[in-house]
Amino acid sequence: MTSLAYAMGGAPGGGSAGGGDWGFIITMVVIFVIFYFLLIRPQQKKQKELKALLNNLAYGDTIMTTGGIHGKITGLADTVVTLEIADKVRIKISRSAVASIIQKAGTTAPKE
Repeated sequence: MTSLAYAMGGAPGGGSAGGGDWGFIITMVVIFVIFYFLLIRPQQKKQKELKALLNNLAYGDTIMTTGGIHGKITGLADTVVTLEIADKVRIKISRSAVASIIQKAGTTAPKE
């Protein structure tokens, strides 16, 4: 019975067989590259697009907030945007709450 237990054991000396250190390093590098291209790079690209969108806000743009509120920009500050959501109804939101620009100022509305 003891010969069976020795047969299932690892290499003597506690080391792993077949260049395990290099295999581990290569595996970790491959995993990092996969994470970079699947998670990190797309997120950086999305952040860059959002930053460009926030920098290009202008008076009269129709926008949608992250909460789903649609309105027209009537005031801009460094961190605050004033939206007109109905006739003479204005709210102030954080600039970072802008999700997308629906219609740029001076352009015609798309036909549905």
